[in-house]
Amino acid sequence: MIYKKYGKTGKDISVIGFGGMRFPKVNGEYDYDKCAEFVVKANELGVNYFDTAPGYCDDHSEKIMAHAFKMMKNPFYVSTKCSERDGTKLRKTLETSLKRMNLEKINFFHIWCILDIDDYRSRMVKGGAYETALKAKEEGLIEHITFSTHCSGDEIETIVNEGCFEGMTVGYNIINFPFRQKGLKAAYEKGLGIATMNPLGGGLIPQKADYFDFIRGADDKTVVDAAIKFNASHDEITTVLCGMGSMEEVIQNCKIGNSLVKLDENKLKEIEKRLFSSMDKLCTGCRYCEHCPKGIPVSKFMLSYNNHILGDTKGIYDYLRYHWGINYKQANECISCGLCERKCTQHLPIISRLKETYEWGTEY
Repeated sequence: MIYKKYGKTGKDISVIGFGGMRFPKVNGEYDYDKCAEFVVKANELGVNYFDTAPGYCDDHSEKIMAHAFKMMKNPFYVSTKCSERDGTKLRKTLETSLKRMNLEKINFFHIWCILDIDDYRSRMVKGGAYETALKAKEEGLIEHITFSTHCSGDEIETIVNEGCFEGMTVGYNIINFPFRQKGLKAAYEKGLGIATMNPLGGGLIPQKADYFDFIRGADDKTVVDAAIKFNASHDEITTVLCGMGSMEEVIQNCKIGNSLVKLDENKLKEIEKRLFSSMDKLCTGCRYCEHCPKGIPVSKFMLSYNNHILGDTKGIYDYLRYHWGINYKQANECISCGLCERKCTQHLPIISRLKETYEWGTEY
């Protein structure tokens, strides 16, 4: 496994990190023993950065990680998060995470899901999230304060230039890189460690493998290999978080981390020419938009809408019908309360997309 320095922390981090958001269910339940096997195997193959969070996998992810940590023999680092703006609530969440995972400290503690500059400012107020995390660091409960975001490149640049954080986790992949590259470079130049999430576009890249085949290089067997290698080959990126829901995925991803060649500049230019501005508006399937008061499965509608963005409007209805078993007419139950849009980390126009999905549906 190749290792990179995480910013100025002095820590050597595996170029492939384990993202704890994609553990599979078996018969509607999480099998802790089975899920922990994936984590332990990744550690055996050299992975030493394990990313989790409260709420991941129906709030089971931290517990699964804890189960695995007891069996791991190689050194490792733990990343978790809290989205609370209120300092008292953040402290409670931190203490819960420590207790759940039986840890004395969190190595990389993220101020989670900063949506925009106003949201960032709300975390930095007196008595707020950052001040509380800083106090916890002084107590030895946190080793490094970091942040996670889906902000634009310009917004990320503003945040990192204020110098409050040692690292960041950012949504970055072969689809959206032109839109966040500025922020990535700014963080790197400021000396931050950088973890990237959603390297497969929330699963969109393998789902649309034929469409995205142009990203493959001569040595790439699949578009998955190409997408992960794309992120990992960046000098700026310390570790690429890969969700691993099977032993095959663990082995495949770790192989990528064993040998990397920097992406050819000509190939990068070729890829960029194939991209267009609306591709940054693809839903990545993070599912923060869920829990609609009308029971609309919003994330499934948004993932289906990706087909329209990629030029196949009929695909919306095929995906809804055959992939999810959803009637498109459910989109018409939206009451435009805005809850989903406020939660969306990518600021997608969810309400108008639901309306369009309903209106276009009569054609298919």
